[in-house]
Amino acid sequence: MKELRLMKGNEAIAEAFIRAGADGYFGYPITPQSEVLEYLMAQKPYETTGMVVLQAESEVAAINMVYGGAGCGKKVVTSSSSPGISLKAEGISYMAGAELPCLVVNVVRGGPGLGTIQPSQGDYFQSTKGGGHGDYKLIVLAPASVQEMADFAKLGFELAFKYRTPVMIQSDGVIGQMMEKVELFEQMPRWTNEEIKKISPWATVGKTPDRERNIITSLDLDPARQERHVYKLGAKYKEIEENEVRFEKIQCDDAEYIFVAYGSSARICQKSIEIARAKGIKVGLLRPITLFPFPKKVLNKLADQVKGMLTVEMSLGQMIEDVQLAVNGKVKVEHYGRVGGMIPSPDEIVAALEQKIIGG
Repeated sequence: MKELRLMKGNEAIAEAFIRAGADGYFGYPITPQSEVLEYLMAQKPYETTGMVVLQAESEVAAINMVYGGAGCGKKVVTSSSSPGISLKAEGISYMAGAELPCLVVNVVRGGPGLGTIQPSQGDYFQSTKGGGHGDYKLIVLAPASVQEMADFAKLGFELAFKYRTPVMIQSDGVIGQMMEKVELFEQMPRWTNEEIKKISPWATVGKTPDRERNIITSLDLDPARQERHVYKLGAKYKEIEENEVRFEKIQCDDAEYIFVAYGSSARICQKSIEIARAKGIKVGLLRPITLFPFPKKVLNKLADQVKGMLTVEMSLGQMIEDVQLAVNGKVKVEHYGRVGGMIPSPDEIVAALEQKIIGG
């Protein structure tokens, strides 16, 4: 049955892994996401559901353990924060090439380099443009609440297996560390090997009397065959762009200006809307829930209605490029953000709107 709890975002997503019937979590501690591993270790799901929880010797080891589990058709997941995701990038690229489903959670901290342990959104390029090598894309879900941290664990597995692709849940230090009430979904059973054979006939589950072992690899030394494979991946990403765009529109119907923000920045923008509208400025919010696929069409349509858009990101401005491409020059698009672990205030965002868009 569903259950209501007060939880940190990191704890909520860890609990959701268990309830989603995950087979294995492989991770390594790094602030501000260490509670994911700590919570799972404390819960000992291997004694209740059979889920494996393992602290690997490194981020590189963790993602390759995920690679192995995913190759067997298992529901597997890892989590980290920015520098750790960089270390996992090669394995993520291998899994995209091998068309293996998994979840990768990034609770973003400031960079570049080791940077700060404070919140940031500076990993947008890393997740949406392919942090590893080669022509590949990840489905990227951006939660803006503790509730969505839990919900997106279940949704992420569904999308990963539907499209045979890694799915990134890109949170940030604010969402990961904050506490809110969350309604947890009911416990789902783990798949049996027989169910895996039906759900994922491509998986390697060992040689059996009725079939040979499947081979899972991202390596192909035949250029023509590799070209066909990459085109196949590209067609899959086009299908995802057509069918899996998710977004939220807040007070956009009569808006003359639009904030575009995701994650914790979108939460702050909701207060900015109240402040701006009290001053007579009609502003709304478009919140991308999927960073890939990006809500290009809805932004292009909004550009016919409004006078300008302000992207709000805890970065120097990365998502703004996708917004500018989406609106195709129809309206002015500017950026406002804070970096280094600093979080913008609602008043700062309104002031930026007045200066950069209305008065600019």
